[in-house]
Amino acid sequence: MPRKVVAMILAGGKGTRLKALTKKIAKPAVYFGGKYRIIDFCLSNVANSQIDCVGVLTQYESVVLNNYISNGQIWGFDGVNSTCAALPPRQTEEGASWYKGTADAIAQNIDFLDDEEPEYVLILSGDHIYKTTYTDMINLHIKTKASCTISVMEVDWKEASRFGILEVDTKDNITKFVEKPKEPKSNLASMGVYVFTYKDLRKALVEDMKNPNSSHDFGKDIIPTMLKENKKLVAYRFSGYWRDVGTLESLHTANMELLPSRRTEETIHFDEYPIIYSEDTHSLPQYIGKEAAVKDSLINQGAQIYGSVEESVISNEVVVMPGAVVKNSVIMPGVKIGRDAVVTNAIIGPNTVINDKEVVNKTESEIVLIDKERSLQ
Repeated sequence: MPRKVVAMILAGGKGTRLKALTKKIAKPAVYFGGKYRIIDFCLSNVANSQIDCVGVLTQYESVVLNNYISNGQIWGFDGVNSTCAALPPRQTEEGASWYKGTADAIAQNIDFLDDEEPEYVLILSGDHIYKTTYTDMINLHIKTKASCTISVMEVDWKEASRFGILEVDTKDNITKFVEKPKEPKSNLASMGVYVFTYKDLRKALVEDMKNPNSSHDFGKDIIPTMLKENKKLVAYRFSGYWRDVGTLESLHTANMELLPSRRTEETIHFDEYPIIYSEDTHSLPQYIGKEAAVKDSLINQGAQIYGSVEESVISNEVVVMPGAVVKNSVIMPGVKIGRDAVVTNAIIGPNTVINDKEVVNKTESEIVLIDKERSLQ
């Protein structure tokens, strides 16, 4: 049965800037906010948009992520009237090859899309933190009869060279797109969220696959080519909280922005619609500790806090022993912090043991990561 919209989530990147956190798992599978994984936000957004078919394109260290995605019921994909499928690189008689770029990842899964017969395809990145529904963006795409609609937001001019940058006319029709320009002419940045009319997308992908000089990337190839062919491309202006958590600093910052003391109207409020779903269906998304030693921290119900915790995000199955002090840190599941240890400005990876009286981050000048193999990053 044909579907109006199919979502495709790009979730295959290495995430090397997250260092040890992505040594054994893909970046979208990294823990966030006490009880979530990064991929939960994108998949929940899709589910809350009443889109009932999603393909998750996995690649690097994908075992944990593939297993996680296979339980589509977490986000309301029951497998009867809806689909949540992990899509690794295709294996053929000629062998298997990794996705060469974002466009190649979609192109290798054209058969999946053809089987679903969508009118429109929503393409997303699986490693961003934000809450939204895509309904308004899809409606704008349909109303304007665009070939492609790109979700955009204004960024700090100092950061503009990190993004795909757009220029638009007075009606928000896209007139120019440059991927990571050295000298940006605009600060209107692509969020890596696209809606395509499928017949136009399919044609563009097939032509791109035939081009030996293409890098097979949406920002570098598909979108600029569509502009050259005078296709209608429209900007959708996103308003709200959105974070790319591709570095230790940005991952730490996004976690810290969940704290009650650092909330703004834009930051994520888990008790408001749209809901973010997680495999942990029992714990509250956050629990504001009432103990005297706990100050403005997010403490998961499964944590045991006997020491002092301030301005930190604590996951489930964490133990903070008596005399220990944790400040301005992200503590992931399964961590034990020993007696009289001090942890400051840090991310502690899953199942790590901080020894008694150990001091993590003596300088406190930057965010550090320590993992269970005891390597300070």
